[in-house]
Amino acid sequence: MFHVEQLKINSMKIFKSVDLEEIKNSIRNVPDFPKKGIQFKDVSTSFKDERIFRSVVSEITGHYRSVGITKVVAIESRGFILGGVLANELNAGFVPIRKPGKLPYKTFSQSYELEYGVDVIEIHSDALDRKDVVLIHDDLLATGGTINAAIQLVKKFGVKDIFINFFVELDALKGREKIKSDHPIWSLVHF
Repeated sequence: MFHVEQLKINSMKIFKSVDLEEIKNSIRNVPDFPKKGIQFKDVSTSFKDERIFRSVVSEITGHYRSVGITKVVAIESRGFILGGVLANELNAGFVPIRKPGKLPYKTFSQSYELEYGVDVIEIHSDALDRKDVVLIHDDLLATGGTINAAIQLVKKFGVKDIFINFFVELDALKGREKIKSDHPIWSLVHF
């Protein structure tokens, strides 16, 4: 029989934070994925370790806790993993940005250029309003195309303020310099 006291003990597990270097080292490098010459940063290896996952969430929410975030907007698909958790921890709503045809209601769309063509992302047309303070989250900043499109989508709502966050930023690709926004940008891990 499971007792209430046992529940209290389980919920009081001591959480030991990890340092930034351990978080960085938990990210797996996958060479030549999705194509030759790309060094893919696989963040799923960070999420499978409970201590690291909690530390990542704690660090990011700690950075934004005092700014009054009302909605976390996350970009498909790996951005959804932390995006939903961040929304929960920040007592905010969660809004997905998805690829075309994935959202069931009316949408706003935004195209953006890739190295090899054009892509499009969408958001529900009723997802945000002027009172919202939005945290746009994605797992990784590389060249900046996707985040620029996401910023344009969020700006269509005339929201009160926007903050931009990445779990990982690839500094050598200079994606931050390509972001067309004066809103604050913060990344937890830099390579």
